[in-house]
Amino acid sequence: MPPERLLPPERLLLPERQALPERLGKAALAGALAVLLAAAGGCGSLNGFGPGRAAVPATPVIDRDTKVAVALADTIQTLERLSAGSPAEQAEIITTARQAYDRAHGGTAQLRYALALATPAHAGRDPERARQLLRELAANPETLAPVERALTLLQLGQLDRELGLVVDNQRLQTALARNTDQERLAAANKRLQSELDENARLRHQVEEAQAKLDAIANIERSLTERKSKSEGPKP
Repeated sequence: MPPERLLPPERLLLPERQALPERLGKAALAGALAVLLAAAGGCGSLNGFGPGRAAVPATPVIDRDTKVAVALADTIQTLERLSAGSPAEQAEIITTARQAYDRAHGGTAQLRYALALATPAHAGRDPERARQLLRELAANPETLAPVERALTLLQLGQLDRELGLVVDNQRLQTALARNTDQERLAAANKRLQSELDENARLRHQVEEAQAKLDAIANIERSLTERKSKSEGPKP
């Protein structure tokens, strides 16, 4: 059977990207990579095909995309170990990826390090840093093979959605805290006003009582003066 012509990997990826769920997990990422591997893995030749012409056998050639796809398959296995491994194993994987990136910024090493930082369920996860690295790669696509560019955009879109939700959540929490503070302030002001009203009422009662005492004292003094005048001076 003559080999079939394969579409370029980036054309095969587009429908798959549209079908991805909003929250891309390990299983979805592995499935997407499987599509990329299928796109990059088949390498046939169509030399000499046409009406009345026989196929000319060609020597299989492992192109750069196929090598990269195989390397990415190994990367996905490493990321699964990173997500499910022990803390010591996780730290070792992150350290290895960072050292490879430090030796050669850009390209495959940067992509592997970004994917490691974006992987959930480990202490070294840093989605902000991962997004920054992926954005740098997306801005310089010539440093990547087509299958790597597709995976870069795929993971970058996932991180954009995740971090966007984080920002929205923080905004809602801030608004809730602000409303709560306003409610607390209103309640405190209400209690203060009640205390001021109660103090004013007590002060008014004290003033009334003092006025009554003063009136009684005046009456007693007046009676004493009248009694003294009526009795007159003693002989």
